[in-house]
Amino acid sequence: MTLRAENLSFGYGRRLVGNNIGLDLAAGEVLCLLGPNGAGKTTLFKALLGLIRPSRGAVTLAGRPLERWSGRDRARLMAYVPQAHAATFPFSVLDVVLMGRAARIDLFSAPGERDRTIALDALETLGIAHLAHRPYTEVSGGERQIALIARALAQEPTLLVMDEPTASLDYGNQMRVLSHVRALAHSGIAVVLSTHNPDHAFLCADRVALMHENRLLAVGPVADILTPEAIERLYGVRVVIGRLPASLASSCAPLAPDPQFPIEEGPR
Repeated sequence: MTLRAENLSFGYGRRLVGNNIGLDLAAGEVLCLLGPNGAGKTTLFKALLGLIRPSRGAVTLAGRPLERWSGRDRARLMAYVPQAHAATFPFSVLDVVLMGRAARIDLFSAPGERDRTIALDALETLGIAHLAHRPYTEVSGGERQIALIARALAQEPTLLVMDEPTASLDYGNQMRVLSHVRALAHSGIAVVLSTHNPDHAFLCADRVALMHENRLLAVGPVADILTPEAIERLYGVRVVIGRLPASLASSCAPLAPDPQFPIEEGPR
């Protein structure tokens, strides 16, 4: 399953948010999108999901124009984890995750035992099964975010779009989510996620895309693209990218045997 954007331009009315974007995502790959606030990352995701119509260019899924897929079929293939979600009704956490099964059951049908099992498995995988019967409105913001990831997993997608999935999580849960992202890729799911932390790209991504001032600056392997100069251009801070000794890296960063960690020197 391949998702591809070609010469994609999009925005709201006459305001252009993304211009001439070209990227692709293959099965089993993690693509990390980096860029400052206002660069257009969330709007790009909406265009890739078919939630907004591009002003120019095309998005194809498995070689077929996205607009030729029905909404239901898209939902069976693509899952979305939004940046934030307003909790209004006190559904249980399990019920929120079960909503991810909507595209897999018949219209007007209720979730069955298999759907509940899949939802509970998603909660168990992400380590929040103990919250299954808690009201969604009463758990923490970070726990709600993990529940949204579980809801996306319950869709059984082949492609997962995650908009800053670790933004409201503590450090431990950030690492757990990134570990699950890597595991999902190993299972054949394609994942594209946005983040403001360059470390996350080094920890879990195969490729990185840099978005700045409404366009992509570069797309490619993380080590080749995510240089100190690129990070300074994106965020206006100087960094040093260092490599930990293999012995230390293996003891403190199980996600990667020899990772690189950007270290901020601070603004000039």
